[in-house]
Amino acid sequence: MGCVLLLLVAYLGWLWSSYSKIQRVDLEGVLDEPTGDSLNYLLVGSDSRENLDPEAPDAAEPTVSGRRADTIILLRVGPGGSLMMSIPRDLWVTNPATGDSGRINGTYNDGPANLVRAVRAELGVPVNHYMEVDFASFAGLIDAVGGITVEFPHPAFDRGSGLDVKTAGPVTLDGTQALAYVRARNYTEIIDGEQVKDPTADLGRQERQRAFLVTALSEVGSERNPIAMGRAAAALSGGLTVDTGFGFADALSLVRRLGGTTPQTVVLPTEGARKGGASVLVLLEDEAAPVLSRFG
Repeated sequence: MGCVLLLLVAYLGWLWSSYSKIQRVDLEGVLDEPTGDSLNYLLVGSDSRENLDPEAPDAAEPTVSGRRADTIILLRVGPGGSLMMSIPRDLWVTNPATGDSGRINGTYNDGPANLVRAVRAELGVPVNHYMEVDFASFAGLIDAVGGITVEFPHPAFDRGSGLDVKTAGPVTLDGTQALAYVRARNYTEIIDGEQVKDPTADLGRQERQRAFLVTALSEVGSERNPIAMGRAAAALSGGLTVDTGFGFADALSLVRRLGGTTPQTVVLPTEGARKGGASVLVLLEDEAAPVLSRFG
């Protein structure tokens, strides 16, 4: 019994050590206080290359520098299950910091607090917690749990991101290929011997990211191997940023609630438009209202 207790204490210490390395951002006064058992998390995937392997296919892409909100997702977790919605990077919004109009991912240039304000103002939904992860940590998380299985209807590749899937069907991706999959901007399938590029561009990429994260959250949340869970926590800690109100108990609660479940996904209704000579997406307010009410 004493040995088991010692191992438990050591394991919790390992988890705490990983958790203590997570970066914090002060969003006091910006985030909403919880009003019930359900919580909304704003999940942001940053395209920072700061911690990326320099040998990665596009790690040194000359046109990319600094940090941008490459993926923006609203996740609602409660007693009845979880709900996930992607927020398109090209959604046309008013920047709370400047009052100018532009793409929502541009509001991140003025900091996470500004992005949270934009989401709350434009979509009318509460945001209770903020979580951001960079590319390198994302890849490490997938490797820590032994990879993740994705169903490919056809062989697919993207020379820009480094994706190279040679067979159709279920394929287990390691961290590097998982990263290449979610970042693929020129996703191309081999159908009947012909190369067919995804015509939906960023919307298709958004759909792949959402489907991938549903699988990832379900698999990570259902992981019961304590060593794998510890490795996952360690992999995330170096590139994860959370709000200062997100404590160790909150992290354990989130993992417990997601364990063994598959988040339901919903789509934010938008339509294409031209603004300032650029292709963007505008919110279809009437169609979006019943979707957004589920996050209220």
